[in-house]
Amino acid sequence: MLHKAPTIFSHVSQTTARPYGHGQHAWSQVFVSFLLVLNGFGYFSSFGLFESHWVEVLHSTDSDVAWVGSLSLFLLFMLGSLSGPLMDRGHFRSIVIVGCSFQILGAFTTSAVTSYWQLILAQGLVQGIGNGLLFTPCVALVSLYFTKNRAFALSLAACGAPIGGIIFPLMAQQLTGKIGYPWTIRIFGFIMLFNTILILALSRPRKFKKDKRALLDLAAFKEPVYLTFSIGIFFTLWGLYIAYFYTSTYGRTEIGISESSSLRLLIVLNAVGIPGRVIPAFVADRWFGPFNTMLPFVVGCSIMLLAWMRVSTAGGFYAWVALYGICANAVQTLFPSTTASLITDPSKTGQRIGTVFSVASLACLTGPPLAGVLIGVGGGDYIYMQLYGGVSVMIGFVLLCVSRLFQIKGM
Repeated sequence: MLHKAPTIFSHVSQTTARPYGHGQHAWSQVFVSFLLVLNGFGYFSSFGLFESHWVEVLHSTDSDVAWVGSLSLFLLFMLGSLSGPLMDRGHFRSIVIVGCSFQILGAFTTSAVTSYWQLILAQGLVQGIGNGLLFTPCVALVSLYFTKNRAFALSLAACGAPIGGIIFPLMAQQLTGKIGYPWTIRIFGFIMLFNTILILALSRPRKFKKDKRALLDLAAFKEPVYLTFSIGIFFTLWGLYIAYFYTSTYGRTEIGISESSSLRLLIVLNAVGIPGRVIPAFVADRWFGPFNTMLPFVVGCSIMLLAWMRVSTAGGFYAWVALYGICANAVQTLFPSTTASLITDPSKTGQRIGTVFSVASLACLTGPPLAGVLIGVGGGDYIYMQLYGGVSVMIGFVLLCVSRLFQIKGM
């Protein structure tokens, strides 16, 4: 009797078991996670707007200001190694209160910044700590309520990032000319405060036995699938985020578009993230699984970063931003659900997601500033940065393919 040979699609990381939560109760947790993402990643997704402002006001370089965003993004992922295990132990509400307090404090202190070191402390450190405490719990919260349709549920929560990346720049565009930059940022802080009240009122995390556990699950790296996945994600994110930092400045300095048009580029980059997150997640749940679905978008990011070197017109740049935004947003929404699909013990969900996020944080800390250095090395030419981004993501793609093969073989 002939047996069908195993293929990637016959090992889709899905389960048809009924979710722990279902109906209104479970979907309300998706809304909670959506608000958490909007407060954190949504606010961060508009960093291109802040970068242009601070370069002008503080008379700093793009690379200097990129360190602020990189520090915030680093802490967003890195503190998952702390907040994940704390959530596993039942401290979700405490994490939310502390994390949201840091986010709100970061917004209000950023509104009063007058020097570079104050910007590092306010938007880089304080805001980053708040984002970091909340990001892993918001991913774990949805992952614990959904097994079937997990990727789709996570994608809806992840839409807080592009929606925030649209709302905050549009508000800034309308408000800064009327009430000034400081009060615009304070209004952002009040929005975060309102969202925090809703989060605390609606959140209902699952509870597990409060056993003590190490912050990082280093034993997970003994598993080939987990090790290669973590390294692959490092290289992928090392290059992926540079577009979010340098799209606006590239448009102004290389394409010659206006300040308002460069803001529209940032909005386009985030707007395409809504279908770019929801549709791939639906495909992942319906047919191929999160890992299989993510891989083509990773290689798509690499190709688009390399193709960026040939973009020289405004129309071509808008098209490039839209295509890259779809690929990059798909990777960002499928990466957490793929991580969750590698976890066999639900009680370790927060811990293992936090461990991968800690690896990712190192890429986020060093990638954008390194890109800024490469722009300087090129004498203001972006070609070295674009080449670095494309090659880095391609290396990540190869390692992720190896990880998927290990998963198929049960390693």
